[in-house]
Amino acid sequence: MALDRQPPAELITSRRNPLVKRLRELHAAKGRREQGLVLLEGTHLVQEVIRLQLVPSDLAASELLATEAWLGNHGDLVAALSPAVTIQPVGQEVLEAVATTAHPDGVVLTLAAAALQAPPDGQEFVLVLDGLQDPGNLGTLMRTALAAGVDGLWLAEGADPFQPKVLRASAGAALALPIERMDRSALVQRLITAAARGLQLVAAVPPLADLDGEQPLPYWELDWTKPTALLLGQEGAGLAPELQALASHRITIPHSAAVESLNVAVSAAPLLLERLRQQAP
Repeated sequence: MALDRQPPAELITSRRNPLVKRLRELHAAKGRREQGLVLLEGTHLVQEVIRLQLVPSDLAASELLATEAWLGNHGDLVAALSPAVTIQPVGQEVLEAVATTAHPDGVVLTLAAAALQAPPDGQEFVLVLDGLQDPGNLGTLMRTALAAGVDGLWLAEGADPFQPKVLRASAGAALALPIERMDRSALVQRLITAAARGLQLVAAVPPLADLDGEQPLPYWELDWTKPTALLLGQEGAGLAPELQALASHRITIPHSAAVESLNVAVSAAPLLLERLRQQAP
């Protein structure tokens, strides 16, 4: 039987309300782990939750906090949310206290981490990021990966993929992309297993990388139509040696020697989209 939505709760206008403290804890990874929730800020992410049909978990209740003005202008979105989402009107100052942005657009939504995309079996196109620290780069990479048809994102440490800044930078891609975060030793084992089941492990390196006299392959010369895991390193330090050592192929984006290397988020776009180009009829 379908759930009936409860009427909105009484307006909260005090920043000292216990709800404010509880949701501010979601700004930190510790709070997200303890509550089993992520904090989504802004109308676009609410729209993505609805589009992807993400539903609250029985283990962690979801709440939508919004100003009265936002609720008055977005009745269609409120109606489209799962009836299990609690609607809580709040004053503008309360919303600003809960959000991480300086000028929130009127709404935040908590969502159970358990509601996010589960990794499918037999992933055939995987993006592997080693120790990526910059939240903006990580969010941008997620969006590019989703556009390129990546089956899953494997992260070795680095930035938390569900921190608010990453979620905003991903423009919702973090909600649609199966993501697994692990330590580097666990990633090494995951890659060994992936190679055993037929994935080529492709490490992206700078054009003049020292590979014992072997030149990296221009990326368009690789056969991207095969099952592939693309390995990208962190800003500055690049890919860890133990991960490079696992690679069956090393590729590069040829560019002017005026710069030593390209931004990792910039580099990912031509590499990931090359698979779609090669698959085109």
